[in-house]
Amino acid sequence: MTGCAVPHPQPVHDSQQTEGLVYAAIGKTASVNGPRVTPLALLEDSRCPPSVRCVWAGQVRVQVRIDLGSGSYTAELKQGVPIPVADGTLELVTVGPGPADGGIKPKAYRFGFRFMGGL
Repeated sequence: MTGCAVPHPQPVHDSQQTEGLVYAAIGKTASVNGPRVTPLALLEDSRCPPSVRCVWAGQVRVQVRIDLGSGSYTAELKQGVPIPVADGTLELVTVGPGPADGGIKPKAYRFGFRFMGGL
């Protein structure tokens, strides 16, 4: 029955860097190629579960603390929308796990960030 085996994706751990992204859970700090980012709170997860037909795909918004050499501040990140940070941009690129019918516990979330520095 080896031909029926389906590979399962490996879990992503905090501060792990995969494919240019750095991951962090709520309350955990990750260094994202310069800035240090700490997800503080999940503000919205309106992604459409796979078993539902949706008119709108939904979005994820998270409140983060951004620590730079010059100080720290809080900001809201929306998945796929980069914001200016220091000499570049910070983006929430991916959110796991995927959308679920029954909801996801906040501590199960892993947020994948990317910082694109300036010249």
